[in-house]
Amino acid sequence: MEYFCYHRDRPDSRALREELLEKHWSYMDRYTKELIARGPTFADDGETPTGSVHIVDLPDPAAARTFAFDEPNYQAGAYRDVLLRRWHNVLGRTMWDFPGDRSSGNQYLLLGLGEGPAADLTPPPDQDELIAYGPLLSDDGDTWLGTAALLRAPNPDTARATLTPDRYATIEVHNWEPGGRR
Repeated sequence: MEYFCYHRDRPDSRALREELLEKHWSYMDRYTKELIARGPTFADDGETPTGSVHIVDLPDPAAARTFAFDEPNYQAGAYRDVLLRRWHNVLGRTMWDFPGDRSSGNQYLLLGLGEGPAADLTPPPDQDELIAYGPLLSDDGDTWLGTAALLRAPNPDTARATLTPDRYATIEVHNWEPGGRR
């Protein structure tokens, strides 16, 4: 089962995150085979961390909760909250399999939170810039709760336009970059 995990930083937690960086990476190294995508998000200045995205394939919701809440930054109080949802890997690949250049251009986390009838279950026709894409689901996988994507785009507005605007209570666009040692 695939899960989308987004740890959002507490204000002024940068020093703590930097102090725990090796512990965070060592923790994630334990999940190397299960990771679909990972990386930090940043404020508009492109420098200040705002969160950490991990998309991971784990056996069940209990394992996903353990993954999210045993993470060293979470345990130390660097994060203010955690969004943890089942996710479906529509593209069927990891970020390391992305055919484009992950090290160039503007990259974003696109997070649409919705309710009601599902929307955007299939990616837009031009998938060349999608690094990861899929619906956010309830623990049992039966209820659509939104859509999450990692993508390259010229700017945040172009990234936002990937989703159908009137189907979401909110659409968040965060600066993102691929993370980890892999």
